[in-house]
Amino acid sequence: MLLQLQTETESYWTESFAVTDDDLEHIFSVFLDEETPLTSREIARLLIQYRAKQEAQTLRRQIEKGEIFQPKNAYSIGQQLVFPALNYKMGEVIAQRPGHNPEHGDFTVIQVDFGDGKSREYASALASPHALNVDVSPEAQSARASEEVVDQILQQYGDDIIYLLEDRLRDTEDVVYFAGRWFLRSLLADVGIARLHLAEAVLVMHEGGPLDTPSIAKEVDLSEEVNPRLQVFSLDHALFHDERFDEVGPAGKVLWYLREMEPEEVTAVPERLRYSPIDYDWRVLPEELAILEHEIDDELSNLRSPARQADEVTISLSFPHRRAGTLPLNSQLRHLFPTAYETPRILVTFVDGQTGEEMTGWVVREHRYVYGLADFYRRHKLPVGVYLTVRRTDDPSRVAVDFDGHRPRTEWIRLAVPGDNRLLFENHKRSIGADYDELMILGADDLKGVDALWINTENPERPLVDTVRDLMGELVRLNPQRTVHAKTLYSAVNVLRRCPPGPIFATLVMEPEFEHVGGPYWRLA
Repeated sequence: MLLQLQTETESYWTESFAVTDDDLEHIFSVFLDEETPLTSREIARLLIQYRAKQEAQTLRRQIEKGEIFQPKNAYSIGQQLVFPALNYKMGEVIAQRPGHNPEHGDFTVIQVDFGDGKSREYASALASPHALNVDVSPEAQSARASEEVVDQILQQYGDDIIYLLEDRLRDTEDVVYFAGRWFLRSLLADVGIARLHLAEAVLVMHEGGPLDTPSIAKEVDLSEEVNPRLQVFSLDHALFHDERFDEVGPAGKVLWYLREMEPEEVTAVPERLRYSPIDYDWRVLPEELAILEHEIDDELSNLRSPARQADEVTISLSFPHRRAGTLPLNSQLRHLFPTAYETPRILVTFVDGQTGEEMTGWVVREHRYVYGLADFYRRHKLPVGVYLTVRRTDDPSRVAVDFDGHRPRTEWIRLAVPGDNRLLFENHKRSIGADYDELMILGADDLKGVDALWINTENPERPLVDTVRDLMGELVRLNPQRTVHAKTLYSAVNVLRRCPPGPIFATLVMEPEFEHVGGPYWRLA
């Protein structure tokens, strides 16, 4: 109770508080009266208000039975007192004696009988301040249930209250949840199969989507007698539980798309990004290779995001993502893209940093990539290894993608060339108009030929060590020192099979056929 716990409010809301059946009944009555789905925070506020009003009503009733005990007041034998700190238990003063304390001075000790065979002693006529000296005037009672007090409690203890509230709501059969809001299943507006067919037709007319729920609701003829907000929530709930529809909006915004009209690269992981984890002991990596793994920041490396997340991040583009038209959701980039309440796929808008042109993208967080940049890569003729800069905008669902461009100039680069059932590398001149990572850059004229050599990592025909050996043999031919940088090797391996740097680097360390020659450079032993 709020008054009861003036001195222990924190322990009440964080330790003693529990959502009761009475609380749920009150919340459900609000749902019934208002016909409006509510967020967890809105429900928590209602619950605090309800508890505050209960406390004020209880206080008024108890004051009528006897005087509220407060240490500052003096009492006489035979007087009936009410003790808020004991859950408004009543007791009778049966004795009193003088008391003294150097800190508090003179006071009176009263002995109170609670009618249970036990008596307790309390200080009264106490001159010094005490937490139990509570103002019980009607004005004070109203203040305790005021909006200001409720807001203060919600601000201080809202997270604890919401945690327990959501736990209880999830376990309540008639309660439904969607996109951050709760309501009662039994009070939802009727959305039959005919209206869902109409919703499908509406999305087909809009090329699959995206379309917000109010726009769909206008076309499916929901009952006008139903609260518009409840109409939208009921339709959202029905669409979400129909496999034809996919909710693709970022958190706080509901957008619908027809699943069958989504790009194939969104509903299924592109082949170039598929990877079956390889067991290896990461502890064998020397510090220089561990640092290099963090520098590469492959999304499959499971690295932690930095404590300070930047609004702009630059990465070098790997072959699998260049080929699939995607970006990695690695430790540096993932915070720049929107999240969602429910959906594993989120619609996003890319902004071309060079032209300002907008492009539709898809965030696939489950598989750690963002799709929709194939045309951007082709339009600007960007090579594998190009430095891409990804920037946050004022709108979380819009992300800028840029690069440091310049007039094309002729550069010597590694070219991947398909050979007789193997991948070869040659140095060739190519015209390039963007800054790139010299250790990562790769070119390929015969993409179909290179694609034919792709190794399905879900059922690889050859062990990783064989791939590393063959590619190192090819790459060292391009270097007079007959060595290859570990980062270059990582880039080359990913032309043939999807693999993060960890297993590749561990193979270099563990296999005797590879020799470390200093720094991040290796050669065949």
